[in-house]
Amino acid sequence: TCECKSSTLRMYYHIKYHQFFSEMNGHESNLVYALVYGCILALGLPLNAVSLWILLRRHSLKSPSVVFMVNLAISDLLLVISLPLRVYFYATGTWSLSPEACIWTTMLFRNNIRSSSIFITFISVDRLLAVVYPLRSRHLRTAPNALKAVVFVWLFVVVLNIPERLRFSKFIKRKNNSTCFEFQHNVNINDNSHGYKSAFTYLMSVLALTLLAVNVVCTMLVSWTLRRHLSDSARVNNKVNVMLIFFMNLVMFIICFLPMTVALLLFGLPVSTPLVCLASFNCCLDPLLYYFSLDAFWKKKDDIELAREPGQGHTISM
Repeated sequence: TCECKSSTLRMYYHIKYHQFFSEMNGHESNLVYALVYGCILALGLPLNAVSLWILLRRHSLKSPSVVFMVNLAISDLLLVISLPLRVYFYATGTWSLSPEACIWTTMLFRNNIRSSSIFITFISVDRLLAVVYPLRSRHLRTAPNALKAVVFVWLFVVVLNIPERLRFSKFIKRKNNSTCFEFQHNVNINDNSHGYKSAFTYLMSVLALTLLAVNVVCTMLVSWTLRRHLSDSARVNNKVNVMLIFFMNLVMFIICFLPMTVALLLFGLPVSTPLVCLASFNCCLDPLLYYFSLDAFWKKKDDIELAREPGQGHTISM
């Protein structure tokens, strides 16, 4: 039957998948992982720390886009502060800390993947409303509404942590060796919780693909709007910067999030270390989003308002 063939195919890819990545888990490849994570740490920590300082000091939380960017920077910093432990583990090949430290480090990474993808999508939707519906969305695009949205996102992420943490704890207790992170993709396919994992995997995959679809639609609508004549009541200061925002969002999704999502959705495969490295790279790309998203990123918000010429209608500020 089709269902039997599908199950056999999934099992085949699962075996080939583990054979392929087990060959990459030698000492040399672990040193490569340590080097990659070290480079992400060296770039991501100063870029996101400086970006967060500029956003809070010079732009404050008076616009929805800044609210989303501040939380995106916080999410990236939470990922970055967990990377030294990954560098240590892959450089030495041992995990000398407690299992709880391994679990929390893993959860920080997963929280970043989920929250970052949502905040990036929120930024795209906010830019869409600013360009396509500048007047009708003025009451919706407020800082209080943005704060409510980010609180909901963090609560959603925390709720997802609860069942995952319980499952990870049970698996690590069954392992009697000093290892970490590999427990994410060394799960027995015949485990009793396989049904739960399948449902959870599909839920997260569908969420990621939905967010990607939203970004694609936003990009298409904004591109179509910018190509036609804009009225005097809705002008865009820099069309190139606006399109760069959406282009970068799509690139980050396709490069950082899509490979892991496809592997999970099509084959039900656990997350491998190379895909985790690729997904971690998003924290180095996000600061570019802040730079192109805000008028005069290095200037204060008050200075931007004073620099605008009066009497020219409603200008869309990016």
